[in-house]
Amino acid sequence: MRSCHFTHAIARRPAASITRGLRAVDTGTPDLGLMQSHHDAYCAALRGTGATVTVLDPLDAYPDSVFVEDTALCLPEGAVIMRPGAPSRLGEAAEMQPHLRALYSHVRRIEGEGSFIEGGDILVTETEILVGRSARTNAAGIAELTRLVADWGHPVREVHTPPGVLHFKTDCSLMDGDTILSTDRLAASGCFQGYQVIPVAPGEEAAANAIRFNAAVLFPAGFPRTRDRLVEAGFAVTEIGNSECAKLDGGMSCLSLRFSPG
Repeated sequence: MRSCHFTHAIARRPAASITRGLRAVDTGTPDLGLMQSHHDAYCAALRGTGATVTVLDPLDAYPDSVFVEDTALCLPEGAVIMRPGAPSRLGEAAEMQPHLRALYSHVRRIEGEGSFIEGGDILVTETEILVGRSARTNAAGIAELTRLVADWGHPVREVHTPPGVLHFKTDCSLMDGDTILSTDRLAASGCFQGYQVIPVAPGEEAAANAIRFNAAVLFPAGFPRTRDRLVEAGFAVTEIGNSECAKLDGGMSCLSLRFSPG
């Protein structure tokens, strides 16, 4: 399953400026030391699956730069540099480009002035790429991505992120080739027709953002009922602290780019 099995990951250490990171609701200032401890555990879990994990230096000029997933889409055939919808994050994508060029023969870019798209709105399955319209991803960005990946054989399907939800993947995760962990509010839209859906437990909506990385599911600590649902479904779950990233609307998928360059 190329959508769940990877040889490489890229992460970036949180910068001291993370305390100025974007957030929809202010639930407190992130503790940098605790965030770094959680980040170290996260990277160790990725390495524990046998993958090569590159951890980049912090970028103090970009408070949200720890959330590297928003900067690019990495596919076996090549990478596409995103154009984030938050103006303060535009420079993060340019910073990621040289690292991907060192690993990929083909690197493309979203370039339209009116195009905005972030990796947090993109869910890659075995058969398609689902992209959620949101406050950070618009129709022009989705249309440009569709053109850029067409000759790589990846069909793109536009879906919609629920109102008040930052990113499409805030509310869902791919668990295997045809299984998706999802909130009820997102699944109710019908966007996962044809997939098997494991619903997160009521009141544990933040648990929807996890990642399947090789044999492991990296899962935010503190959501026992949803964790148990995944275990009962046969998944090997590794719980990792996420309290500080959560203060900035961040989750498990946000912290890495995961790929197997062709």
